[in-house]
Amino acid sequence: MDLPGTLSATTSDGVRLKYAQAGSSDGQQILFLTGWCQASSEWRNQVEYFSLAGFRVTTYDMRGHGESEKPDFGYRISRFAADLNDLLTQLNLEDLTIVAHSMGCSVTWAWWDQYPADHKRLDKLVLVDQPATMVRHPSWTDTQAVQFGTLFTPERMYELANNLAAHLRGVLKGFFTPSISEADFEWVLSENGKMSDAHATALLVNHGSCDWRHVIPRIAVPALVRGGLDPAPGIEWIAAQIPGARHYSFTAADKGYHFVFSENPDKFNAIVREFIAK
Repeated sequence: MDLPGTLSATTSDGVRLKYAQAGSSDGQQILFLTGWCQASSEWRNQVEYFSLAGFRVTTYDMRGHGESEKPDFGYRISRFAADLNDLLTQLNLEDLTIVAHSMGCSVTWAWWDQYPADHKRLDKLVLVDQPATMVRHPSWTDTQAVQFGTLFTPERMYELANNLAAHLRGVLKGFFTPSISEADFEWVLSENGKMSDAHATALLVNHGSCDWRHVIPRIAVPALVRGGLDPAPGIEWIAAQIPGARHYSFTAADKGYHFVFSENPDKFNAIVREFIAK
């Protein structure tokens, strides 16, 4: 197995993204894509497991995140999709499985929408705990809001965005089960803190305003759609839109919640590997 190394790629608008690869150079390709404010280091359990299993594992920090460059521009999902495509092209990743968590799903959906000529790079897709649209439209019924898995009213999204520093710890803590250790939580919080509040706020508003309901049904690769906690109506809706997609939601006993890949990596990794092998 190769030792994990950290390298950098440059986007088409000149931003350096730190990436790392581990595992056999001729192994099956798998890319892990983080969520909002998250650093690629948070995939550490997946990098170790899949690289030891013979996969070629790629992770990277999105612009403004982790150890990547932090310009004062480009904090919108469409630009993050362009960054993803730049990375896939420069590393020539093919026959690829993307495992996308949270906002990483939105970046992947935007990539699918914007770069149809590059769909051939993608073999399989794992989508983890991200609704098709985060903000409830004022005209929607309660049933529609639940069906689509919306998280915020428009007012609540802007309330969070306008005072992010005061809310971030509480919001992040709410994404974990009560069993997370204080040391583990503080480490995740410190990784989140590598992104500035100004950049995180701009990205949150753009991310929260996106609606992917007309993109998702056009995905044409095998997909596993995973919820953090059963039941997960918004996740079930996504799985129903992608032809042939599989759906799996964790239970409370599985430590299922938004960061299930961190809190129960053994089961998370086993299910992803089983899906890729089929």
